[in-house]
Amino acid sequence: MPTPTAKTMESLIADLRKRRERLQQGGGPDKLAKQNEQGKLTARQRVDQLTDEGSFEEFGLFAQHRQTDFGLAGKEIAADGVVTGAASIDGRLVHLASQDFTVMGGSAGEVHSLKVADAMQRSLRTGSPFVFINDSGGARVQEGIDSLSGYGQVFYSNVLLSGAVPQISLICGPCAGGAAYSPALTDFIIQTRKAQMFITGPQVMKQVTGEDISAEALGGADAHMQHSGVIHFVVDDDKEALYLCRRLLSFLPANNLEDPPRLPTDGNVDPNPALNDFVPVDPKQGYDVRSVITGIVDQGDFLEVHAGWAMNMVVGFARILGRTIGIIANQPAYLAGAIDINASTKAARFIRFCNAFNIPMVTFVDVPGYLPGVQQEYGGIIRNGAKLLFAYSAATVPKIQVILRKSYGGAHVAMCSRDLGADCVFAWPTAEVAVMGAEGAVEIVFRKEMQEAQDRAAKRAELIDQYRSAFASPYVAAGRRLVDDIIEPANTRRHLAQALEYLKAKRDHRPPKKHGLIPL
Repeated sequence: MPTPTAKTMESLIADLRKRRERLQQGGGPDKLAKQNEQGKLTARQRVDQLTDEGSFEEFGLFAQHRQTDFGLAGKEIAADGVVTGAASIDGRLVHLASQDFTVMGGSAGEVHSLKVADAMQRSLRTGSPFVFINDSGGARVQEGIDSLSGYGQVFYSNVLLSGAVPQISLICGPCAGGAAYSPALTDFIIQTRKAQMFITGPQVMKQVTGEDISAEALGGADAHMQHSGVIHFVVDDDKEALYLCRRLLSFLPANNLEDPPRLPTDGNVDPNPALNDFVPVDPKQGYDVRSVITGIVDQGDFLEVHAGWAMNMVVGFARILGRTIGIIANQPAYLAGAIDINASTKAARFIRFCNAFNIPMVTFVDVPGYLPGVQQEYGGIIRNGAKLLFAYSAATVPKIQVILRKSYGGAHVAMCSRDLGADCVFAWPTAEVAVMGAEGAVEIVFRKEMQEAQDRAAKRAELIDQYRSAFASPYVAAGRRLVDDIIEPANTRRHLAQALEYLKAKRDHRPPKKHGLIPL
């Protein structure tokens, strides 16, 4: 066989470069410019800004559909509308897919979805996180059932990756119909204010129900953060979304067989005297628990997750001496920190993630109980509240509880009590551990004494103090070995750092089984 001449090789390389340049232009210069004019980055710009410079290796640039009907016969679709490949973020391997809205509206055809699923399988094989940047009008109608089959393979891959490698979805444009279920199967969703995500769009909604609603009100970032709880972070634009994705990944291990990365630290565990005044002694007075959290963790750096949903529960990531921790906390500034349906689901989901990826958990407790009400009962507070019990009980990572103030009734047990497997329990001097608050308890326990008293108000105050001393004091719980130590708030960081250090070698053996059955 003749050897190609230098001229022939030059022509082949020139042809290759021309083809690559054309395909990397997506829908063409005009559409790329329009994308930027709308305040959105293009698919490839997003990849470049997310990953370390020069690290992206693309897979499937020349992949093409096989459809011959509906005007697609012989039509070239650049990279079939999605950019896939591997790269590094802060020097760590990731796999990713970025949908290209300039190519047929980013519609997902068969090959489009197979490329995404392939990138996910590579992620699983290499034990690296998967990031999916969504910007698509939905299924490619021209490809019919082949398009749906592609969706199914993406969903199946989402489930295979679940609990094995972190999955992060960025919603940077439309994410409609069945496509919305892939992000819902991932661990974290970041949505920009320019994006919408919904199963049934406004036009179909109006035809079916007669309800006239805008795309923003139906599937905008605020709608999903405040009402549905589908998304975890809201950002203003693509650049902020990509930065947040990098920040989130910095807290997480590459896979379930690794520990989270530990950052260099100066070892500072000096007391923070301000903590002694953060929590009011009066159990009825509210405060923002995030002030407590930032006063304890490294550099006050706390990445809150689901910040706008179920705000009576606070969850998120932080570090102590460079070690990643997951934080779960009641929020007295909202609904007095009572646990309701959404708060139970929010916390349980976060706990399950931390446990899957070897992230120790610190729980800050100030809870008056479960939220009462007919809507809560009808909505399934029993079933949903049980998720919290299940998640904590099933978790085998180090679990530390810090009781700040109120810890009443069943909610005390649910917030990672010793009886649910807490490895270490600290209490502040303001802590009250009891079946219920002293004010309510005296009305039940001392009803007769109250009725017979000449000065009912004075007697009530006396009995409240008596009940607190006898049952609600942290020293009573410590006496029962339900609290390991009562600590000065200013020294909380030092105690947590020490506990996390000795718990790093924790081993928790469970009975062999395929999996437990969380009350979904």
